[in-house]
Amino acid sequence: MVILLMVKKLLREMGENMRDSIDILGTRIDFVTLAEAEQKVWNFLKEDKLHMVFTPNSEMIMAALKDDDLKKVLNAGDLNTADGIGVVYASKILGKPLKERVAGFDLAKRILAKLPQKKYTLYLLGGIPGIAETAKEKLQQEYPGIQIIGTHDGYFDEKEEQRMIEEINKLKPDIIFVCLGMSKQERWIYNNRNKLNARVCMGIGGSLDVFAGKAQRAPEVFQKLGLEWFYRLIKEPWRYKRMMALPKFAVTVMLKGKRCR
Repeated sequence: MVILLMVKKLLREMGENMRDSIDILGTRIDFVTLAEAEQKVWNFLKEDKLHMVFTPNSEMIMAALKDDDLKKVLNAGDLNTADGIGVVYASKILGKPLKERVAGFDLAKRILAKLPQKKYTLYLLGGIPGIAETAKEKLQQEYPGIQIIGTHDGYFDEKEEQRMIEEINKLKPDIIFVCLGMSKQERWIYNNRNKLNARVCMGIGGSLDVFAGKAQRAPEVFQKLGLEWFYRLIKEPWRYKRMMALPKFAVTVMLKGKRCR
């Protein structure tokens, strides 16, 4: 039995080391298309253990460059996709271009569309009080038959968090969409990975606000041109300081990228 466990561990480690991915400033991003990422999630759901799905953008990778704990969290992900077009451009600078951008919102939508027929269950976590419940109602209207078996807002203290985890484990959702904001959601998933009775945890940022109809994505033309950041800047000019991270990221990749590989 001990030898069998050792062999399984060795095979798992070999599989992780053989992942087709690129190191961008110390953070691993997988070479997957949107369709391939979706299929990986369905495959994860067939296994009786928790899988962590992260969708780093350039801002998160820059944060991880300065924060080894965050870097460790991201690199522990079972699937890391390039959420921002800046990450795709960085891969080109490094000479190993990613197949395409795979935004967390787009991946979540692909999964949502098939949940009714596949009969997997979903739990929504995040947003201000009321947002998760509104998102549940909207998604049930958009995807008849979808099984959203629980919700919780993103405002909880340590005591409430314990009650929430107990509730999640009683409900046994197959998938948890975690929307607590950049880095907080990834850390939460990582820190609770051995406590949660689920098979897939995905960090998808502000997606609940969009699902609830409280926020809008950029028009499709901006998405196709990789200019969602520009659309957000037009709509929310106070975000300009955050947007400055994009050119800084590109310069950092050019200067430090090869040394971080």
